[in-house]
Amino acid sequence: MSYTALYRKFRPATFEDVKGQEHIVTTLRNQIKAERTSHAYLFCGTRGTGKTTIAKIFAKAVNCENQRDGSPCGECALCRAISAGASMNVIEIDAASNNGVDSVREIVDEVAYSPAEGKYKVYIIDEVHMLSIGAFNALLKTLEEPPSYVIFILATTEVHKIPITIMSRCQRYDFRRITIDTISGRIKELTEKEQVSIEEKAVRYIAKTADGSMRDALSLLDQCIAFHFGQELTYDKVLDVLGAVDTEVFSRLLRVVLSGDVTGAISLLEEIVMQGRELVQFVSDFTWYLRNLLLVKTADGMEDVIDISTENLLRLKEEAQMAENDVIMRYIRVLSELSGQIRYASQKRILVELTLIKLCRPAMETDAQSLLDRVRQLEEKMEKGIPVLAASDRGAFEPGAGTAGGESGLGANTRGEGAVIPANLPKAVPEDVKAAVGKWPAIVGEAAMPMKAYLKTAFPSLSGDGNLLVVVSDGLPFDYFRDSQHREELERIIAGFTGKEMKVEVQCARPGQNSEDIYPDLTKLVSQVINMEVEELDEEMEDLY
Repeated sequence: MSYTALYRKFRPATFEDVKGQEHIVTTLRNQIKAERTSHAYLFCGTRGTGKTTIAKIFAKAVNCENQRDGSPCGECALCRAISAGASMNVIEIDAASNNGVDSVREIVDEVAYSPAEGKYKVYIIDEVHMLSIGAFNALLKTLEEPPSYVIFILATTEVHKIPITIMSRCQRYDFRRITIDTISGRIKELTEKEQVSIEEKAVRYIAKTADGSMRDALSLLDQCIAFHFGQELTYDKVLDVLGAVDTEVFSRLLRVVLSGDVTGAISLLEEIVMQGRELVQFVSDFTWYLRNLLLVKTADGMEDVIDISTENLLRLKEEAQMAENDVIMRYIRVLSELSGQIRYASQKRILVELTLIKLCRPAMETDAQSLLDRVRQLEEKMEKGIPVLAASDRGAFEPGAGTAGGESGLGANTRGEGAVIPANLPKAVPEDVKAAVGKWPAIVGEAAMPMKAYLKTAFPSLSGDGNLLVVVSDGLPFDYFRDSQHREELERIIAGFTGKEMKVEVQCARPGQNSEDIYPDLTKLVSQVINMEVEELDEEMEDLY
């Protein structure tokens, strides 16, 4: 006797056997018990959720000679005939291959004949959205006013393609994705019957991979049992069969990406490829891992929603403190774009490598999320100490070096004679100042004349007490900002762009000296760090290839 796939062997035969669609089962059973069945039903929902199965159970129930609480007995002649596919009362039609007008006209002609046995003729039209417009029109009148002994059940995975004229003539039932807990329970039940030993962790992974489809879950289980026939199904064995990657690998990869280590990321990908893992599944699972990370970071009590082990949850909570929300969302966006490209790509590995480099090097992108990621990396480097050139080489200075050249603020300018002494600065740039530096071109553009003209030759820097310092040219620009009203106007403009009020100090260098010898131009400092990152990336790529 030939082998029967698990999803066919254990297909529910009664309403009691159906899992995860209680809202639909209860309604249909009540209709059957009260003899208030409709003439047309529309079953819609994702694949493998029980649409066709429930349609067949319903067809048996309305014709069953010995109904039990609205469910078929499964033992009478009609039930056995319908289960075996030998009944003339239940007609299944695949609309994907019979989608023309002629096929529907045959149905219309057959409707005129009453059932040879039983009460109802039930037409189950699967993938009904595949019917042509002409076929829908041919079905319309019969669907609206069929004979009393005819019931239509239309099943579809793409309900948006059904004409509204058809939908309005049917009772619509939306099938839900089946939960991981429900699928896990069904897998345990079936493995016990099949006498297959399986780890709890393996059960949960198969259930999650099925993505709400019971049929997909049983097909994956069947595949794993066949590959490791006669052995216990462990988590690692299931990963091998499905070409998936252990969650621990995603944790390692995330930490490598957050540190900007391109070499480490590419090496880890090499390890995954050599293990024979499927890259499409790898990208999908890593995106899901980041989704879980974002949920843990943004809300409390998400343990039940993300459905992971206590050990992995603790690791996620630790990593949630390492990454900002906008950084995680950028990673998810980039990987989602990759998912749409990689499925049909001939060079999948190269696409994944480029994406990992893009994640490690936000300087390669110019969107808002990437800029925020670049600021994060810049801040980390500044806290550790940014490697900069000597002042004599680039006309700037290393933050924190030297002694103060006078009080911070207006009036403490360095117009006196003597050697150039760099100003004392904090080791890290405050967030408010960082936001203003990022918006500096827009701030200058927003100012009115003559302020705009004076700001075009100025640059943002940092005072000794951590305030925003605007370094202007000596003479008229400096005298202009001596007026408190003008400084307050500049503060209002900056607040409009940053969303925060901050104190602005104005300074200039003495005649004949370059202002950058004393104060750093933060806009150039940011540019220098980004250029250094690009040079490092080039060197790393040369080492890799």
